[in-house]
Amino acid sequence: MNLTSSLLSGIQQVGIGCRDAEASFTWYRKFFGMDVPVFKDASTAALMTRYTGDEARKRYAILALNMQGGGGFEIWQFTDRTPLSPELSIRPGDLGFFGVIMKCRNVKAAHAFFTKNGLNPSEIYPDPAEGERFHLTDPDGNRYTFNQGRSWFRSGSHTNGGVQGFQVGVSNMEASIQFYRSVLGFNKVVSDSSSRFAEFDGLECRRVLLQTANPRGGAFSRLLGDTEVELIQRADGGGRKIFANRFWGDMGFIHACFDVNNMQALKKLCDENKAPFTVDSADSFDMGAAAGHFAYIEDPDGALIEFVQTHKLPLLKKLNWYLDLRKRNSMKPLPDWMLGAMRFSRVRN
Repeated sequence: MNLTSSLLSGIQQVGIGCRDAEASFTWYRKFFGMDVPVFKDASTAALMTRYTGDEARKRYAILALNMQGGGGFEIWQFTDRTPLSPELSIRPGDLGFFGVIMKCRNVKAAHAFFTKNGLNPSEIYPDPAEGERFHLTDPDGNRYTFNQGRSWFRSGSHTNGGVQGFQVGVSNMEASIQFYRSVLGFNKVVSDSSSRFAEFDGLECRRVLLQTANPRGGAFSRLLGDTEVELIQRADGGGRKIFANRFWGDMGFIHACFDVNNMQALKKLCDENKAPFTVDSADSFDMGAAAGHFAYIEDPDGALIEFVQTHKLPLLKKLNWYLDLRKRNSMKPLPDWMLGAMRFSRVRN
């Protein structure tokens, strides 16, 4: 296990800015199986003013999981302003997070489910990891790629699990590979190809798929599972900043969040790689039912990476059962039965 693999357990969640968090949660619950709300929290994002026009903004957020495994969704809504959509339609290769990779057990079965439910998935394409995959968009136009899952936490009736990775547009491929390898631990190049790709609307680009050569460790590593990132650089040198003239929290994928085992060691690693924390809660930050230490950095093109070291987690709120992770060895995976208890908080349609 390399240093970064020991510091990060995996992708905890992807932040999704929306207009109505409860309506989005209902949709993601129904179609993506993201039906376990870890927390629902209304507060002021006082530490994020660097990214919200130098003004503390009120927000409402829901962290939702799919208990088959993988990262969750932090469904995020401004409550004191109307969130802005991108100035132009987002295209593959635009700078920042333009897609989220979801894992499924059977690609064709998942494709049939979404087709039956009228979600108009794309045709099935070859996956850079030598499997298959397809794409679809949610009601807000956010793009999701479904491919074969490489790790699972529990069985389930839904056709897909949670987040396995994300797709990010970059302007300098070599600089981005170095960043995602050295800071986030994606140290295995699975595929590196340049062509005109039909699945990216005929875009001519270079795409590089990165995974981790070694398993990640930590309390939530078995739940979060294997991770990957796909970097896309347009051949024409184009690519607009997805959040240009907008705030963190506006419509779209606002950040990718990683679960952290040792925040102080991670801060040192980021400093050494010239990716300093731009936001740091410095201590435990209360998120209603959960609490933790969080920080942010930027990738070479300004896409926001969040880090969270969880301190308190609700396992079964109905019985007032909360886990204090500060009293545990941060590298020791939590027992499956313990994390599995969160399924009893599932919200059913």
